[in-house]
Amino acid sequence: MGADRNPELSRLIEVMATLRVKCPWDAEQTHRSLVQYLVEEAMETVEAIESGDRTHLREELGDLLLQVVFHARIAAEEPDGFNIEDVARGVADKLISRHPYVFAGDQTPEDLHGSWEQRKAVEKGRRSVLQGIPEQLSALARAAKIISRARSRRVDLPLDDQPITAEEVGRQVLSLTARAHACGIDPDQAVRDAVRDLERQVQAAESA
Repeated sequence: MGADRNPELSRLIEVMATLRVKCPWDAEQTHRSLVQYLVEEAMETVEAIESGDRTHLREELGDLLLQVVFHARIAAEEPDGFNIEDVARGVADKLISRHPYVFAGDQTPEDLHGSWEQRKAVEKGRRSVLQGIPEQLSALARAAKIISRARSRRVDLPLDDQPITAEEVGRQVLSLTARAHACGIDPDQAVRDAVRDLERQVQAAESA
C-alpha cells in the first residue's frame, strides 16, 4: 500500500504497529479479546448511518477501520500470518471474480443478488443454503438471510411475497411483539423456533 497514494492509511498502519510494541494494553490484545469492540463499533456505525450525521459516520467508520487494521496487525505477528495488504488483495480479488459483467465483459445478469449468491456458493463449495450463515445472528436477521439465500438459490419453499412497505413491516413487528407480550410469549424465542422449522424445510427441499 504505497505511502504516496494512501498517506493517511499508511500512517494508521504505522501507528497501530507502534502501539502494539509500546502500549501495554494494545500489546496484549488478541483476535478474541477484540471481538466485543468489533461488534460494538459495527453497531455504532449502524447508528451513525441511521442518524444521518455525516460527521458521526466518518468517526465511526474510522473506529471500524481501526478494528480491521488492529486484527490484521495481530495476524501479521503470527507464524504463517497475513497483513493488511493481504486482506485488501483478497477482497479486491473477490469483488473482481464476482463481477465478471464489470471486469470481464460478461452480460449483466437480471438477478444481480442471485448471481452474487450463486458465485459465492460455488467459490466456497457450499451445497446448502444454510452453510456459512453465522449462528451469532439474531433470529430475525438469520431468518432474513435464510430466506434471501433460498430465493437466490431457487429452493422450493412456500414463502410469502405479498408487497409490503418498510413502515408496515416495522408496525407489524411491533404489533406482534405487543400481542406476544400480552399472551406471555417470548417473541424472540418464538422467532428462533420458527427459524429452526424454516431450516428443516430448507433441508427437506434441498434433499428432495
